[in-house]
Amino acid sequence: MALYIFSDAHLGSASEEKERQKVANIRRLFDVVKTDGDRLVILGDLFDFWFEYKHAIPKEHHETLVMLTELVRHGVKVDYVSGNHDFWMDDFFETHIGLSVHRDCLNLEYDGLRLHMIHGDGLAPGDKGYRLLKRILRNRFNIWLYRKLPPDWAIPLAKAVSGSSREHTSRRDHTFAADYEKYAREKLEHGFDIVAIGHLHIPVKMEFHDGIYINTGDFIHHFTYARLENGQVSLHSLDS
Repeated sequence: MALYIFSDAHLGSASEEKERQKVANIRRLFDVVKTDGDRLVILGDLFDFWFEYKHAIPKEHHETLVMLTELVRHGVKVDYVSGNHDFWMDDFFETHIGLSVHRDCLNLEYDGLRLHMIHGDGLAPGDKGYRLLKRILRNRFNIWLYRKLPPDWAIPLAKAVSGSSREHTSRRDHTFAADYEKYAREKLEHGFDIVAIGHLHIPVKMEFHDGIYINTGDFIHHFTYARLENGQVSLHSLDS
């Protein structure tokens, strides 16, 4: 059996045609996972915006939620590590779909290897502005306050802000790629065998003497994912 990892589909961020393509490719990946996978890790930003009310969730992602439910019912263990666009998750995924949600990172052993997996937003030491913003956005009081807005106001507003944020970070994060490599090497030096990060939208596989750094790329342009089987980790594209 194999472990699969993918990230950064940003569902809801593009035109209807491109969104259909992304959802179709996610279905293709899930079909691949069903053939020989027993675990899937979503490494953040599956959605361009996700926010839960007590009695409401964004309805546009119904098809993807059904696919996730089918995958869990098929017997695949699914872990969801929140990213910077979908960290406002409450209990929906765990209670109604059966996913395990991880708010920061996920450390696990698989095939005798130690893995450290994290979305990666705010990892660069020089990204001080975003680090401050991250603390504000994830503050429990601020989340509670935002829930006081009606969903028909709050969701369109947040999607507009999310789009601006994505454009800003996509231009900036490429300059921090070396910081992500440094972060991965430090984790490898501390005993992990594989470090998997998302966020950059750049597929990367780097082998060092003490382990491997993988960046899962994205499911917007590259449609790349990582696969771990029999102690070997590889980076794949749906189009290759």
